[in-house]
Amino acid sequence: MTMVTGGQALVRQLLRHGVRHVFGVPGVQLDWAVDVFNDVRDQIELIVPRHEQATSYMADGYGRTTGSVGVCMVVPGPGVLNAMSGLATGYACSAPMMCIAGQIASPGIGNGFGMLHEVNDQSGMLANVTKWSGLARTPQDVARMTRDALHAAESTRTRPTAVEVPPDVLQAKAEVELHELIEKRTPPAPEAAAVERAAALLNSARFPVIYAGGGIVAANASQALTRLAEKIGAPVVMSENGLGAISARHELALPNLAGRALLPHADVILVAGSRFVTPRALLSFNAPHAKFIYLNIEAADALAPRQPGVDLIGDAAIGLSQLEAAVTKQDRLRDATSAAAKARAWCTQQLALLKPQMSWIEALRRAIPEDGILINELTQVGYVAPLAYPVYGPRTFITPGYQGTLGYGMPTGLGAAIGNPDKVTVAISGDGGFGWNLQELATAAKYSIPLIMVVFVDGAFGNVRRIQQEVFNRQIGTELHNPDFHKLADAFGVTSTRANSPAELEAKIREAGRAQRRGPLLIEVPVGEMPSPWHLINPYSKQPADTPPNPLGEPARP
Repeated sequence: MTMVTGGQALVRQLLRHGVRHVFGVPGVQLDWAVDVFNDVRDQIELIVPRHEQATSYMADGYGRTTGSVGVCMVVPGPGVLNAMSGLATGYACSAPMMCIAGQIASPGIGNGFGMLHEVNDQSGMLANVTKWSGLARTPQDVARMTRDALHAAESTRTRPTAVEVPPDVLQAKAEVELHELIEKRTPPAPEAAAVERAAALLNSARFPVIYAGGGIVAANASQALTRLAEKIGAPVVMSENGLGAISARHELALPNLAGRALLPHADVILVAGSRFVTPRALLSFNAPHAKFIYLNIEAADALAPRQPGVDLIGDAAIGLSQLEAAVTKQDRLRDATSAAAKARAWCTQQLALLKPQMSWIEALRRAIPEDGILINELTQVGYVAPLAYPVYGPRTFITPGYQGTLGYGMPTGLGAAIGNPDKVTVAISGDGGFGWNLQELATAAKYSIPLIMVVFVDGAFGNVRRIQQEVFNRQIGTELHNPDFHKLADAFGVTSTRANSPAELEAKIREAGRAQRRGPLLIEVPVGEMPSPWHLINPYSKQPADTPPNPLGEPARP
């Protein structure tokens, strides 16, 4: 044991776990932790953005694109509340994250004294957006809880965790034993009997389909998924967060939109690593003849309102490998490939009507290398991208998931770029969303973060404006008063340019990628109003322009 402060115990335990970046904003309650980073500058880089919201977004982008825990640090009260949006997004998207949350002095916790940055039940608030959280009362607690939080964040179902540390605990000295890392246990495996029942369903299936979600990416289960799909001859429909689970170049790989063409004809559907309950995923409504298999790490992800089925509760990679070993190789790969091709062609036909969004998406895909990362924001182009942007590998396409967190794109991209300095990272935003975190241009410049920021500028909250006009035939509160983006970038010392066409955008991203530059680039893209994509995004809205063809090439069932 060594006599150390709580702040020293915190930083030393982070080092023992291999943490190399912490995204945090200093404040008086954190002083005795922040000062310790001076002693480990060559081992941990403390990156300080301009707003606490960015700390959690950066940790999210870092965690989801690297697979390592992204660590953020904020003061209590308003600092924690500002970081909540990024924690909520990370929770929704199963991001490996840890939040170091300051607290008020220990004697005041829960007493309502009105101390600086005090809020009611901060611990309860953090518990709502984390899978594990704890309040340290001693320096020994700090070391142990830091170890436990980091372990929990990257174990089983990856999700954010939090450790609250009062300032008196950070300052207190005690003999503290640093903890060795908890050995990663083999993730839980589905029960053998359930695997056998699922295999029997797949063996007897006439037309099986696999629906793959973000759990495949989080569990590094892409290879197991591909092997099973090929063995049983099943198209793979990917959710928004599941994109990249199997390369878009694979003949069985399909975006979520293709589920409308395939699932009504499937007799067995294997849902792997997906909650399968959001409007974009709850397609069981359109699969009246299917029997279901649910492979998920948590039993709750197989409960109602989902249709009953065979429940495989366990790790996605292990469960898929078990299924691969248990099923019989089926002679239906050619038929599955043909069905997937028909569904893909129908998707292409529907998406072709969405101009100019498709032109911008195609330019982005041509410009970004295969292993490059696209951070997809809620913008007119971004709404269409999950349906149309081909993703070639896991952890290369990042969304805010069901949180739909407007403004998350640029700061999340900063974290992703820091975690992947050798990859081209592009974050797209609309001018509305970009405005929520434009102060982080200062962070991009200060740390020379190689992020390409593409801002589609239409002078409005474009989606809100269109919906208001369509529903009410008038609009309010949607117009934006924008800055001159080039002057704004120049004021922060960020290089900027403008792309007036998809070809120009492609060329400018390619040039930036080839230059292997150190530093950010802002690309302004002026655009006009765009057609609504919602008939393709939301299965409960109006039907697509055309009825999906029967991918089996036969009359539809009655």
